[in-house]
Amino acid sequence: MLESLIYDFGYVGLFVVAFLSSTVIPMSSETVVVLMTTLDYNIWLILVFATIGNYSGDLTNYCLGKYGNKFFLAKYLKPEIKKKRKLEKAYSKWGSPLLFFSWLPIVGESICIIAGAFNLNIRIFSFWVILGEAFRYIMVIGAVKFFIAS
Repeated sequence: MLESLIYDFGYVGLFVVAFLSSTVIPMSSETVVVLMTTLDYNIWLILVFATIGNYSGDLTNYCLGKYGNKFFLAKYLKPEIKKKRKLEKAYSKWGSPLLFFSWLPIVGESICIIAGAFNLNIRIFSFWVILGEAFRYIMVIGAVKFFIAS
């Protein structure tokens, strides 16, 4: 099934799988990256489509945090102002580099949603997320190439 997805949709299929896997839908974009790498697709295009797909999903999570923040926090969490400010301060100090790990399952989605909820600058968000996503795919593609060449 996965191979037919790759053959039928190629890089666009990779983009869709990468996008969905960076949301709360449990999918593995790494599997598609590995298969496409072993099938001799262009590694640079694999890197670009997978990274942009994941970034797009992470950006969706960021927007959910940013625009759903008032509704969600006010209606369900009702945080104390002091606690919220303390959390915002801690996130502004340590949170941005944590976005490098936005590709981690479950935790990554939460980090992106929190970044949106705290209205983190979109440029800072994008820098760390794209850096982390690209690094992860470079490692996956590199590992495949290393073990195939061995």
